[in-house]
Amino acid sequence: MRQPFVIGSLGTAIGRVPQISTALDWKDHWGAFKVRWAVGRMRYTVIPGLYAVGNPDNSSPILVTANYKLSFDKLRTALPGRNVWILVLDTNGINVWCAAGKGTFGTVELTTRIESSRLAEVVSHRKLILPQLGAPGVSAHNVKRLTGFQVVYGPIKAADLPAFLDAGWRATPAMRLKTFPLSERIALIPVELVAALKAFALIAPIFLLLGGVGGPHEYWDSVLSHGSFAVLGLSTALLAGVIVAPLLLPLLPGRAFSLKGASVGLFLALLYTIYHGLHFGSPAAGLEILGWFLIIPAISAYLAMNFTGASTYTSLSGVKKEMRWALPIQAVAGIAGFGLWIVSRLMA
Repeated sequence: MRQPFVIGSLGTAIGRVPQISTALDWKDHWGAFKVRWAVGRMRYTVIPGLYAVGNPDNSSPILVTANYKLSFDKLRTALPGRNVWILVLDTNGINVWCAAGKGTFGTVELTTRIESSRLAEVVSHRKLILPQLGAPGVSAHNVKRLTGFQVVYGPIKAADLPAFLDAGWRATPAMRLKTFPLSERIALIPVELVAALKAFALIAPIFLLLGGVGGPHEYWDSVLSHGSFAVLGLSTALLAGVIVAPLLLPLLPGRAFSLKGASVGLFLALLYTIYHGLHFGSPAAGLEILGWFLIIPAISAYLAMNFTGASTYTSLSGVKKEMRWALPIQAVAGIAGFGLWIVSRLMA
């Protein structure tokens, strides 16, 4: 596989090692943009193995990363003017944090890659710098026992590596703190939006056509009026769960993501009914209002839960616990809301 970021090779005791650029070109930016929108996400990889930045020698630091190209690019662009080695693990194209949780950024892969790369013949020291977010997947004492290499955990952000290296491999407290700022939450929206739109494309036509059922008007007239408003209701739920919830995440009530998503859904459901001109003037309208006050928060809560894996304040056990109680509630609310909406159409 051709890797455009390879700009040469460096002679070592084990042969030629690829030298890589620390600058991104337009292809790198275009590839990152596509991946953010879920295009070729699982194929955006780097060949695992050993790489050279600058002209490292046998005493130069060794940095370890995943073979997800976004992670690899973040690392190499943080190292202009540096002479370091980069050891890329095969994480099946998954970023460091997620791969550590799945076990692909782990002890077995690390020790295997150290041996297959003949790292002990390239450097005279026995230290590796791993990203802190890879710690859950790595047993440092077993790596030491099996390979002789000591694991040192570097800063969370690749951008902090120059300061970390210059400080004698010491991290400040700020380098150990993982935040989840607005910019990072925005970056996650496109891939979640694409996934949600796939389901939306299947469900929306059903609501559109069912909107023509009942009422005093001709079927296709009702499809255009009530059916289109039903699609707008689904769009409101998608907007609430995939866009508004992550943007306002720290400001929303509750700790559970499902509650945060539901709160946004309830508010937007209110705006939707106001815009739709619905009021409790008739039994049919009342049922329709209740239906959308169940459907929109249920969908919004479900979609908001997709961001749990990217947040900094959830745990695996906590997510599992939330799913056990939240998913049944969301399912019941969604089905009940759909049923009320259908009944309201038949009564119209």
